[in-house]
Amino acid sequence: MNRFRVTHYLLCLILLFDMLSGLLVAPVVLAAQEGSNGSASLPPSQEEPPPEPEEPPPEPEFKVIPRYPVMRGVSGTIFEFEISLVYQDSETRAFDLDLTVPPGWIGGIMPSYGEFLIESITLEPGKTYPDKVKVVLIPPPGELPEPGDYVATFRAGSGDFQESVELTAVITEIPPTYQLYASTATLRRNMQAKAGEDNHITIILENYGTGTLENIHFSSTKSEDWSITFTPYKVDSLEPGLKQEVDVVITPPSKTIAGDYHVILKFIGEKASSNIELRVTVVTPTIWGGAGIGIAVAVIAGLAVLFRRLGRR
Repeated sequence: MNRFRVTHYLLCLILLFDMLSGLLVAPVVLAAQEGSNGSASLPPSQEEPPPEPEEPPPEPEFKVIPRYPVMRGVSGTIFEFEISLVYQDSETRAFDLDLTVPPGWIGGIMPSYGEFLIESITLEPGKTYPDKVKVVLIPPPGELPEPGDYVATFRAGSGDFQESVELTAVITEIPPTYQLYASTATLRRNMQAKAGEDNHITIILENYGTGTLENIHFSSTKSEDWSITFTPYKVDSLEPGLKQEVDVVITPPSKTIAGDYHVILKFIGEKASSNIELRVTVVTPTIWGGAGIGIAVAVIAGLAVLFRRLGRR
């Protein structure tokens, strides 16, 4: 019985000793870790991530980038070039704009949306899209430039930022021109016509352009009951520099009163046309003129006979 109690007490003492040892050893280990690292250690999965390195500021940059630096077209074409202005720096700047055009040509710088000329533009750095301008090149007024390359220079700058780019307008060909000229053979715009008869007048058609005129049709504006016919009645084709005669027959009605009348002759092609306005003076037929002369002679003869008889008395 005594042995059992002694054993029981001994086990209780051992358990009490183990508990006291655990309470004393844990603070010592934690203190040792704090002393070596200067702070309490955390499990590896709970450590704070290292700070990300700061990105260096972007280097100053300015670029002039044309979308289409070379454009092609026929003579007389107006060319429009779109240019992007790429700017990167720490402050907003105003950039001067300048344009040198080929001799005789007309040029201008405009905003991408607008029809007014500009000489400078303010650019802000750090934009997600570049500012844009457009350059307009117009050929010499009243002229058709010969085929070839015509180069303009666009410049933009502010302080140390200076950039330029060449813009080339390529003329491929001179397009044909179309010009029809109609005139009378005598160059006069008036004629005399007899009522009730066919009256002829010759019209000259000439192609003054550089392209062929096709399908030239004829028509007229005239007084009611008048007849106007053309021979030939149309011209299928008229080459540059060539002429075509047209016989026009104007027939006023027989009862037309003598006087001046206006007639318009129209010559209409697919790409050019021409008109002639004529003053037509209508006279009475010859038979009436002869009768009038006969009557006048008879009256004069009668008067002469009458005066002679009265003179004898």
